[in-house]
Amino acid sequence: MADTNLFTLRIITPDRVFYEGQVSMVEFNTTEGEIGIYKKHVPMTVIVSPGILTISEEGGTKEAALHAGFAEILQDKVVILAEIVEWPEEIDKQRAEAARGRAEERLRSKTPETDILRAETALQRALARIHVIK
Repeated sequence: MADTNLFTLRIITPDRVFYEGQVSMVEFNTTEGEIGIYKKHVPMTVIVSPGILTISEEGGTKEAALHAGFAEILQDKVVILAEIVEWPEEIDKQRAEAARGRAEERLRSKTPETDILRAETALQRALARIHVIK
């Protein structure tokens, strides 16, 4: 018997359909904070912030690094349009660690030329990558 609490999740990047399937819950970061979505969620559109994407399926959960984009949330479907989403096996750990170090150094140095928002976003992306590969 099919689980009636499932809804369709579709995650699309500029170069591929990253994920499409039936899920019981999806969690990710937005500009307003972390959000968890179940079937029959209040319809809305949100801006995605860098962080961990957690997909709950019937067989368990999957995690990926989700960087930025938009999400359309309907009662029976969620569509995430993302710049970049990466499964753990697609992430180069050394590059992610190096990116974290560069971002932390930019934030520490705080020269007048430092774009703080850009450095913070780079740090969030690096930390998301590092988290999902552990």
